[in-house]
Amino acid sequence: MVKEEKLYRKAILLSLFTIFYNIVEGIVSMFFGYQDETLALFGFGIDSFIEVLSGVGIFTMILRIRKNQTTEKSKFEQTALKITGAVFYLLALGLLIGSVINIITQHKPETTRWGIIISILSIFTMFWLMQSKRKVGRDLDSEPIIADANCTKVCIYMSVILLLSSLIYEITGFAYADVIGSVGLIYFSISEGKEAFEKSQGKECSCD
Repeated sequence: MVKEEKLYRKAILLSLFTIFYNIVEGIVSMFFGYQDETLALFGFGIDSFIEVLSGVGIFTMILRIRKNQTTEKSKFEQTALKITGAVFYLLALGLLIGSVINIITQHKPETTRWGIIISILSIFTMFWLMQSKRKVGRDLDSEPIIADANCTKVCIYMSVILLLSSLIYEITGFAYADVIGSVGLIYFSISEGKEAFEKSQGKECSCD
């Protein structure tokens, strides 16, 4: 019981770290995305804030299964997941509109240097979080925690897309690299929105 309690405490700390990390990442990404006029980085920042909403839901989930693994999702969790899903869809729509406008106006970012720095940091951080959460989930034999750890892969994919689009633009100056990055974020935003709504209906994350 003492070991199990330590593991749940670690799961809670990892969850809280995820929330606070995404808050900082969101602020920094949106600031430099706006300053450098890069839609992909700005959208990545908004995604970080949506991940905060999702993180709050996961934090509540851990507290729930700490008491009883078999209990159903609380109304708070379901509401949080539905809000998260809706905001992901709104992000996808906003990025789509922004991408179309950038194509029409042939807008180019000032620089994507910060996109490279932030995405590399995010890839390493999210990979560490995914591995740490998986280990805790396995040690606790908790499928919900393992499933949510696997869902962190989506954050890694989004970071890779930001990194690639930022690198392409910084190296080649290709005008539509930022738009391509935004389209990649649109795809995963829709995917995460769908996932959130499915989880709110009782289905567990199927990201593995």
